[in-house]
Amino acid sequence: MGKRTESGSSRTLKTVSRSFDVIRALEELDGARVTELADHLGMSKSAVYNHLTTLRENKFVIQEGNTYLLSLQFLLFGEYVRNQNKLYNIGKSEIENLADETGEYAHLATEQHGLSVNLYKVRGQKAVGSDYQTTKLQKPDYLHFSATGKSILAFLTTDRVNAIIDRYGLIRKTKNTITDRETLFAELEQIRERGYAYNDEEEIEGLKAIGAPIIDRNGRVLGSLSVSGPTNRMNEAEYHDVIVEKVTNAANVIEVNINMSENETDLPKFI
Repeated sequence: MGKRTESGSSRTLKTVSRSFDVIRALEELDGARVTELADHLGMSKSAVYNHLTTLRENKFVIQEGNTYLLSLQFLLFGEYVRNQNKLYNIGKSEIENLADETGEYAHLATEQHGLSVNLYKVRGQKAVGSDYQTTKLQKPDYLHFSATGKSILAFLTTDRVNAIIDRYGLIRKTKNTITDRETLFAELEQIRERGYAYNDEEEIEGLKAIGAPIIDRNGRVLGSLSVSGPTNRMNEAEYHDVIVEKVTNAANVIEVNINMSENETDLPKFI
């Protein structure tokens, strides 16, 4: 059994943490040999081999020649987790409708551990940036520069937002990215007032997005949705207004459906 190590107020198993380091390295390197992993992680080859052997026996790693790769076991777990998510199950059809009606990319996201996690993305007929959007489905991201992320931040408590900024900072992606705490809080206030958020080329130059929060009946923000498109289309006043209306309406429909599903559990039962 691995030694227990103290990490702040949390107690962690060093051997388990190291196994996750190996898993993350295999993802970053798109598969690797033992020597590669050892050099990447600063571990001995024998230690890396022991972790790989354990992961392979538990079906989380496969071996092709001398190269180790993550197995499809992660896909099965991911599908299970996503299918248990109420926001995904109820929001999926609305995201598909948004993409179909606008022709752009439509996104459904939530927050975990202070980062944005994309639950679902749908590509409309005239959407751009498919490779980038596919990559975003595979990795968590910062909240402060996307329309979905800012929609979520706007409805978290001030203490929670400050804790997220303290942990991750406000990294710059483009010249338009908000990197100042006070400026971000001022924008979050505007988002609360108008009910939707902008990504004004803050993540990628040439791409804009409009997002809206999804809030449950207790006032808790469950996630958000957005539509993104190239600036030449999103800057057109009439098109902009249509996107705002469709995004906010879709968020409202998802909220109502979530609230209705929760109310079903409150109904009296016949005995």
